[in-house]
Amino acid sequence: MAKNVFAVSGMKCEHCKANVENALKAVNGVREAEVSLADANVKVEYDEAVVTPVQLKEAVDNSGRYEMSL
Repeated sequence: MAKNVFAVSGMKCEHCKANVENALKAVNGVREAEVSLADANVKVEYDEAVVTPVQLKEAVDNSGRYEMSL
C-alpha cells in the first residue's frame, strides 16, 4: 500500500471535502482518503498494483470543480 498527499484546489466547504473523499473512495484500490480543507490537500492510501496516481487525479478532477495535483 502506498500513502501520498496530493494538493487539491477548488475545495471550500464540508460538501467539497465529502465530494473529493467519496470520489477517491469509489476508486478500486483506494483504502482511505482524508481531506484537509485547511491545508487544501488529501491524504490517500491506495494499492499501487491496482490504481495509479493519474487515475486518482482523474477521479477527483471528474467529481466537480476540483483539481488534484500530482
